[in-house]
Amino acid sequence: MKKTTQGWLSGFVGVTTFAGSLPATRIALQGFDPTFLTVARASIAGILALSCLYLLKQPRPNASQISTLLLSALGVVVGFPLLTGFALLYVTSAHCVVFVGLLPICTALFAVLRGGERPSWPFWLFSLAGAVLVAGYATLGSGEASLVGDGLMLAAIVACGMGYAEGARLSRVLGGWQVICWSLVVSLPVMLPLTLILWPSSFATVSTSAWLGLGYVSLFSMLFGFVFWYRGLALGGIAAVSQLQLIQPFIGFVLAAWLLQESISLTMLWITLVAVLCVAGAKRFA
Repeated sequence: MKKTTQGWLSGFVGVTTFAGSLPATRIALQGFDPTFLTVARASIAGILALSCLYLLKQPRPNASQISTLLLSALGVVVGFPLLTGFALLYVTSAHCVVFVGLLPICTALFAVLRGGERPSWPFWLFSLAGAVLVAGYATLGSGEASLVGDGLMLAAIVACGMGYAEGARLSRVLGGWQVICWSLVVSLPVMLPLTLILWPSSFATVSTSAWLGLGYVSLFSMLFGFVFWYRGLALGGIAAVSQLQLIQPFIGFVLAAWLLQESISLTMLWITLVAVLCVAGAKRFA
């Protein structure tokens, strides 16, 4: 199997895993505040990542790689979880999840600026078409808007796109799972003390579903999903494989409808089909 095909398959597994992040975060927020949820999920994943690196005797990153790891951690360990956590206080996960469709073009831009990639102009045409399609549905078709919530989601997308591109660039050298593990580890000296400081006085009112939501975003959204995602970006190209995120909102919609009883529509299904065609076109010309 070609490396590019492996990259797209691995990226698809990562996207499918990430699709549950916002619905799971919404559920976890029923028992935890956004700040504690952000630092707690990073601490849980960070302790597990540190254990994996130690048990598998992975070499430490060199000094020049630390800055890239810090940028990756700033985007995907801190920025995106924190900003989306607060955004979900203002809008539903179904609304937030649509903004994820802007991640491909954002990630591609960072891949050009920081990764040295140069996709062809048809690639940008398909990427922009997909982004406009999803953004248009977010503003006109989802039936919900909030200046604060939407602003937080846009900031989260920029942070995540930067983190994806930085992590994927380093994955070519360190390996996919090593990059996310080291990104979590470099953030652990800050996130773990904050978890202890922000520790609630009681968990008596926290529901089982909220604990399950915390477990999902800690293990799958924060760690396991990135193992496949960074591998996919490294093998298939950051700008190219990032286009798979165009279908992530619609997987998220299905999960939001199933887990949170949030509505989906026929329009969304048609947009899903067109988004998949945009992904196919971007893959063809990347």
